[in-house]
Amino acid sequence: MSSDRIAIFPSRGAQTLMKGRLKGASTGHRLLKKKADALQLKFRSILKKIIDTKQIMGEIMKEASFSLAEAKFAGGGDFNQAVLQNVNKAQIKIKTKNDNVAGVNLPVFESYQDGADSYELAGLAKGGQQLKRLKANYQKAINLLVELASLQTSFITLDEVIKTTNRRVNAIEHVIIPRIERTLAYIISELDELEREEFYRLKKVQDKKKKIRKEKEELAAARKAAGLDEGDGGDIFEEEHDEDLLF
Repeated sequence: MSSDRIAIFPSRGAQTLMKGRLKGASTGHRLLKKKADALQLKFRSILKKIIDTKQIMGEIMKEASFSLAEAKFAGGGDFNQAVLQNVNKAQIKIKTKNDNVAGVNLPVFESYQDGADSYELAGLAKGGQQLKRLKANYQKAINLLVELASLQTSFITLDEVIKTTNRRVNAIEHVIIPRIERTLAYIISELDELEREEFYRLKKVQDKKKKIRKEKEELAAARKAAGLDEGDGGDIFEEEHDEDLLF
């Protein structure tokens, strides 16, 4: 069907053009397939890290919650409000960088501490050891949360890119390449048909000229036998020439 191939006039130039497009489509399909495999490998690696990080996160949060209970008990009361009222800026901040995987930029989050610890002297009166353990456990929890956020963001980004890349691979493999191949096959068949027609036409022309030449030779032989041809040289300007043959 004409809808299954590209609308193009069959010629040698079109054949060369289609061969170039087929080669380019095959190369693009191979490169996209490699990209999809690399992204899929990274995708599985990130998924494994997310599962491991969530399992560790549960243990860390359990320890942090237990440390908070210990600090409250050792400190003799709830100190959340006192801490919240004295906060004027964030000590732990996040910076972002990009990780390039097969041409895809994945955001990577990293936490860092800005400035000195404002509550370094907290707990001197009582419960200092429990408060120190509490801060360390929640520091671990925050670092894991940032790492988990980075992994999940990369996971979602990779998922969308893999879907898009797979759609492109399937489109090239099942739509573009077969359509170019059908167009190329159509051009080759039409060129072969034109060559057969040209060969047949030339053969008919040669047969027609041979027949006319034979008739002239027979006529000349008959005139010579009847004594009508005196044998003098003819005028080249008066000699008959082959007529043009049209088919």
